Amino acid sequence: MRGWHSLNVAERKRQGPSVAVSTVAFSLAPPATSAERSASLRIPLVRRTRPPYKGTWALPGGPTEWNKTLTQTARETLVAAARAEPNFLEQLYAFGSVERSAQAERTVTIAYWAQYRGSDFQGSELIDDPHVAWFPVGRLPELAFDHAEIIRTGIDRLRRRATQTFLAHRFLERQFTLAQLRGVHEILVGKRVDPANFRRQALASGEIVETGATQVGTKHRPAKLYRFATTDRN
Repeated sequence: MRGWHSLNVAERKRQGPSVAVSTVAFSLAPPATSAERSASLRIPLVRRTRPPYKGTWALPGGPTEWNKTLTQTARETLVAAARAEPNFLEQLYAFGSVERSAQAERTVTIAYWAQYRGSDFQGSELIDDPHVAWFPVGRLPELAFDHAEIIRTGIDRLRRRATQTFLAHRFLERQFTLAQLRGVHEILVGKRVDPANFRRQALASGEIVETGATQVGTKHRPAKLYRFATTDRN
């Protein structure tokens, strides 16, 4: 059987589409190799080492193999880039418009989105790789293919979900203060919220409960620590 690269343009157009995955992974506490230390929503990107778009940044991902599921491919390519397992991974959307593919090869990309908390990186092997970096979502570099559109879709999904429930549980550690919960929520929805209203809504939601412990190492009155009510949450 002739390989794809040996086919002429007309023959390529008659081929069925190839299937690839790309993953938008979010973290507020990426590993120490990140260039910035301020709290912000960030995603890992991989610098392409071959055409098309050689030298341009792209989302972790790649083509699927015959013996791997889409989710397996998404997880493996993300872990290879981030050097850590995400605590959440879910299919986001399919991107398959006819004009998105390079050359004459039709490629359908199944996008995923993922979340990391700081402790997800503990024990992982951090490698100073010039081809992988975490970027704030508000200051992204030039991106390959239609990955800017994929990222926008991922951010929209994240923010819509954050207005419906406390997605902060996948960014925070097991115990947290209400101020920490509010701070993460504000970053996710992209705006400030009234502290008193947020406290009242959080306590009335039934999603969080007091742990009985208080914050340590603070110069002020120690704040109460909370956890999420359902113990099976990631």
